[in-house]
Amino acid sequence: MNARRTAGREAGPDEDPGGVGRRVQQLRTERGLTQRQLAEPAYTPAYVSTLEAGRVRPSEAAVRHLADRLGVTYEELATGRPAHLATALRLGLVEAQRTLATGAAEDAAAAYARLLDEAGRHGLDDERASALLGLGHCALETGDLPSAREHFEAAERLLADAPLPRRAPAVRGRAVAHLLAGELRYACYLLESAIDALNTSGLQDPGALLLLYTAAIAPYMDMGAHARAAQAAELALALAPQVSDPELVAGLHRSVARTLLAAGRTAEADASLSRAAEIYQQLQISTELAHCRWMRGYVHAQDGDLSGAETELRAARDMLASKRASLYTAQVEVELADVLRRRGKVSQAKELLHRLLGELHPDRGSVHAGGAHRLLGLIHEEQGEPESAEEHYVTALALLERAGAAGDLADICRLLGDLLRRTGRTEAAMDAYRTGLGHRASPGTTTLGPSPARPPTA
Repeated sequence: MNARRTAGREAGPDEDPGGVGRRVQQLRTERGLTQRQLAEPAYTPAYVSTLEAGRVRPSEAAVRHLADRLGVTYEELATGRPAHLATALRLGLVEAQRTLATGAAEDAAAAYARLLDEAGRHGLDDERASALLGLGHCALETGDLPSAREHFEAAERLLADAPLPRRAPAVRGRAVAHLLAGELRYACYLLESAIDALNTSGLQDPGALLLLYTAAIAPYMDMGAHARAAQAAELALALAPQVSDPELVAGLHRSVARTLLAAGRTAEADASLSRAAEIYQQLQISTELAHCRWMRGYVHAQDGDLSGAETELRAARDMLASKRASLYTAQVEVELADVLRRRGKVSQAKELLHRLLGELHPDRGSVHAGGAHRLLGLIHEEQGEPESAEEHYVTALALLERAGAAGDLADICRLLGDLLRRTGRTEAAMDAYRTGLGHRASPGTTTLGPSPARPPTA
């Protein structure tokens, strides 16, 4: 058979023939061409007429011929997308990412929303997924955790048929949103499930594994699973030489510092944080730089350098507040309030904590809300107000128990037990101690399932 007779029956572009036909007719009319001028020499005017009426599916060869005659690209005629649209969208996504990284979450969110809409109108699912991931990160910055989860879940759905390494950033985003909401076990479950799937399926991707292992350190530490956090840090460090993304490596150094702190290795933790801060400074990623200063403040506090701790924490708080990252700002201020209390600035600490409790609640920062109540309990106890102290300790206990923060739970149970014992309620004190001991038993084994599989190459 010749080309004219077979053109309508060959496999063609994915678009329905009506869509291609309408575009052919519109472009032909705009250019003042007749059906004969467009068709010849390879096709007949009747074929073009049939195509424009949507009664035939054009072959790839036919679309390429018509696109050449109409002066457009094959992709533009076949899909209706403007030439180089995908490239332009990807450039826009990079620019939005830089906007977010340098401290303007609301501006970045507006850019991501525009890109999402444009990618959706043209059926570009990869770009839609990237825009949704960006919107999720913007929502994390501003503390809108429900929206963050929705965006990350939508990105996962779009990437359902993609390899797991491509979906890893969405999984990590969901886990962070649940962590910030105080749902520590579920955050661990999401991360460990993805790690297991990567390690057992042969989908070795150092970048994806580093992203997931690094994200797992924070919920492990908050749950008191220090051994598991240390293992995740060890595996992440082993993967780091295989990863070229400096932002991932910087995130690794920042997270590993937490395990070093838990082991009392404050000098090494400070060195790790300095390395992370150096990389983030080079990348001008202000939020991550603020997190580094936040953790450096914690290191100074652990070392007893309260003046240095206050300086670092205030700097971190101001950097985050300038970005309107309200949830992270509140969390830093809980740490700052502790330093202020220890420096004797009790009235400042008390005022700060009461303000914070209006911003933190069980569904938005429960671990740090528990920390705020713990500090208020200590302040009231130091001021000779045991009833108010007990009220704050009990509230902290409920918040931390809900989040599953085992280490903090054991501490608050000890404080509550000591207070009850001093006020003559021995049985109640024993109950509090037993609760704390139950949460401290075998950290990382009673609250979590088996450890994720190790990478075959580890």
